[in-house]
Amino acid sequence: MTTWTPEFTAIVTSLVQTLVTLMVLVAAAALMIWVERRLLALWQDRYGPNRVGPFGLLQVAADMVKILFKEDWVPTFVDRPVFLIAPLLTMITALLAFVVIPVAPGWGVAPDFQAGVLWFLALAGLQVYGAMLGGWSSNDKFALLGALRSAAQMLSYEVFMGIAAMGVVIEAGSFRLDQIVEAQRHLWFIVPQFFGFCVFFLAAVASAHRFPFDFSETEQELVAGYHTEYSGMKFGMFFVAEYVGIVVISALLATLYFGGWRGPLVEQLPWIGLLWFSLKTSFFIMVFVLLRGSLPRPRYDQIMAWGWKLCLPLSLINLLASGALVLAATGGVRP
Repeated sequence: MTTWTPEFTAIVTSLVQTLVTLMVLVAAAALMIWVERRLLALWQDRYGPNRVGPFGLLQVAADMVKILFKEDWVPTFVDRPVFLIAPLLTMITALLAFVVIPVAPGWGVAPDFQAGVLWFLALAGLQVYGAMLGGWSSNDKFALLGALRSAAQMLSYEVFMGIAAMGVVIEAGSFRLDQIVEAQRHLWFIVPQFFGFCVFFLAAVASAHRFPFDFSETEQELVAGYHTEYSGMKFGMFFVAEYVGIVVISALLATLYFGGWRGPLVEQLPWIGLLWFSLKTSFFIMVFVLLRGSLPRPRYDQIMAWGWKLCLPLSLINLLASGALVLAATGGVRP
C-alpha cells in the first residue's frame, strides 16, 4: 500500500488550490459580464439581459458560444506572429497577477510569496505589452493610437499605484500579502492609508482600462482601439482578460486596504473568511460598474494632468507621512 509523503501531499494540495482558484477566477470574470449588464440596466432604468435563461444568466453562455464559432480571421496586412501573441500575453498576465492574493485562511496559490506586492506591480506593467503589441501589429491607425494611449496611461498611473502601495508595505513591514492581511487584524489600512487608497483606486481604474480611463478603446474616437482588427476567440481573450483584471484589482483593493478575508467570526470559523473576501471583492466590482454608468469621460490631457499634478504629490505625501508615523511609533527602529 502506497503512502503519500508530506512533500507529495503538499504538492497535490498546491496544484488543487491553483486549478480551483484559476477556474473560479475565469468563471467570476464571465459572470461579471452578466453582472455589469444587469447593474447598468438597473441604474439606467432598463431591462438588460432577461430572455436567455433565468434572469438572462445564459446570455453570457450564448455570447461565448458565438465567439467560439465565429470565424477566427487574421487580416493579411498584420504582423501575424505578434498579432497572435498579444491577446495571449494579456490573458496570461491577468491570471498570473492573482496568484499572490490570499483568498481565505490557508487558501491561495502563493499568498506567502515574499514579493507579493512587487509581483502584482510587475504583472500589471507587463500587461500593457499586450495592448502595445496588439495595436502595433494590427497596422491600423486607430489600433496604434489606442496602443500609444494605453502605454502612456499605464506607465504614468502605475508609478502612482506603486508609490501608494508602498504606504501599506511600510505599515505592515512586509511585501507578503498574507502578512499584510495579518497586520490588519485590529485596524484595516483604509483608516491610516486613506489618501493612499484614493490614489491606488484611481490608478487601479486606469490600469484596468475602465471608464472613465478607457481611452485606449474609446468607441467614439478609435472604433475599438488596440483590438479593432481582432475577431473571434482572439477578441474574446482581450474581452475576458479585461474582466479578469477587474476581479484581480478588486481583490487586491480588498486585501491591501480592507483586511482581505478578515472579518467577524473568522477566528472561530475560518471558512467564513472566504465569504468576507468575496463580499469585499464584489463591492469593488460593483463600484467599477457604477463608474461606467454614472461618470462622463474627461479629455485625455486632463487624465494625464490629474495623474502627474494630483496623484503623484498626494502619493508622495502619503508615503512620507506613513514612514514618519511608523518611525515615531517604533522609536526609529523597525522590528
